[in-house]
Amino acid sequence: MAGERGMVSVEVAFGALLSAAVALGLCYLIAIVMQLGELQAVAGEVARQRARGDVAAAQRAQAGAPNGTRVRVSGSGADVVVEVELQSRPWGGVIPAVGLRARAVVAREGA
Repeated sequence: MAGERGMVSVEVAFGALLSAAVALGLCYLIAIVMQLGELQAVAGEVARQRARGDVAAAQRAQAGAPNGTRVRVSGSGADVVVEVELQSRPWGGVIPAVGLRARAVVAREGA
C-alpha cells in the first residue's frame, strides 16, 4: 500500500490534461463551425444581390468574407449559384487547414 500513495495525484494530473485537451478541441470545433456559418452568410448574401442584379452590393458582401475566401458565381438557368470555399486556419498555422465550402442558390428576380 505504501507504493500507491502518489497514484491519486498522477490520476488527477492525467485527468486535468485530458480535460484541457478536450476543451481545446471543442473550442477549435466551435471556431470552425462559426467560420462555416460566416461563409454560408456570405454565399447567401452574394447570391441574393446577384439575383437582384446589384453587382456593387454583391461585391461589398464578398469583401466581408474572411481572407483567402474564393467566391464563384455562376448561372444555372433562372437561378444564381454562388459557391464559397476557404482553407480555414482559425488558429493560424498551429493546426492543419480544414477545407470549408458553402453554396447558395437563389432564383433571379423577374425570371
